[in-house]
Amino acid sequence: MNSKTLGNINAVLRAKWYLRHATQVGSRVRIWGRPSITNNGQLIIGDRVRLVSTITKIELVANKNGILEIGNSAYINYGCSISASQYVHIGPRCHIGTYVIMMDNDFHCVEPERRLEKPPSMPIILEENVWIGARAIILRGVTIGAGSVIGAGSVVTKDIPCRTLAAGVPAQIIRRL
Repeated sequence: MNSKTLGNINAVLRAKWYLRHATQVGSRVRIWGRPSITNNGQLIIGDRVRLVSTITKIELVANKNGILEIGNSAYINYGCSISASQYVHIGPRCHIGTYVIMMDNDFHCVEPERRLEKPPSMPIILEENVWIGARAIILRGVTIGAGSVIGAGSVVTKDIPCRTLAAGVPAQIIRRL
């Protein structure tokens, strides 16, 4: 047995261990490294999902009543932080770059007198085959259409249509793909 085969076997076993409290886990899910995974709601992982948590931990959190759903063949790279207070959906074949942040809640209001209040959550939807560049931030209430790409370092504050390249702070449509 070669070292690549052993590495894949270890990654599958590591996934079984770290995802033991998940609501549902598909087949051939692999994890490299040591992620931080909290499931107080529903954590649904599709088939062949790959999680790389080697250089820096991945944080996956399904808060109370929250649903975090990761579709088949999705890839999430190290340093990502994904939190679902209501609903975060990562579609099949999505690729998430390093240090991406996705949260469906801001966890506090902006007004000074209301900063201890938690605002309502709004879902984040990544449709099929979306690519998110390194250090991008996806804010609550955003849907990114199928086949789209978000440039590195972007802050996505509004919906992005299908097959679109968007980048910047805030993210703007650069061109159609």
